[in-house]
Amino acid sequence: MIVPILILIAIATLDTKECGIYSQMRVGQNAKLFRIYKIRTLKNEKHQLGHLERSATHLGKVLRRTRVNELPQLFNVLIGDMSFVGPRPDLQGFADELEGEDQIILMVKPGITGPATIKYKNEERVLKRQNDPEHYNRTIIWADKVKINKKYVENYSFYLDLALIIKSILNR
Repeated sequence: MIVPILILIAIATLDTKECGIYSQMRVGQNAKLFRIYKIRTLKNEKHQLGHLERSATHLGKVLRRTRVNELPQLFNVLIGDMSFVGPRPDLQGFADELEGEDQIILMVKPGITGPATIKYKNEERVLKRQNDPEHYNRTIIWADKVKINKKYVENYSFYLDLALIIKSILNR
């Protein structure tokens, strides 16, 4: 399993002209920050005004669509930062700002997949169609993900996790 991942990382390095592993700080269990790992799929490009713009490479689009870019998160599971199933780990400014009953989401380890991940598998496409993607994400998608993730935590079971893993595999 590790050899194909290493090959993809090497190809991604050539494809993006940057390190093939991408890492970013995310909010995990008990609001603890941890570093999440993915295969790099975006490259920096300069456009008209000299600003950097992030765009997916051809390989990156395939890796993102199939979620293969998330395979390095198996390392996060191995070291105990993540589990296979749970709420997706969010950037600072979202999960770490949960209040009241919504904080139940932070009681469990974030997962590689989960019910909100499955529902919003095409989130990037949905956001591209919005006039104000940032606002839509914060007011519509994020609020819905919180409801979905609360329900998951409240109803957690081995069989639910197994069903979500199978649904994730079949839903790609």
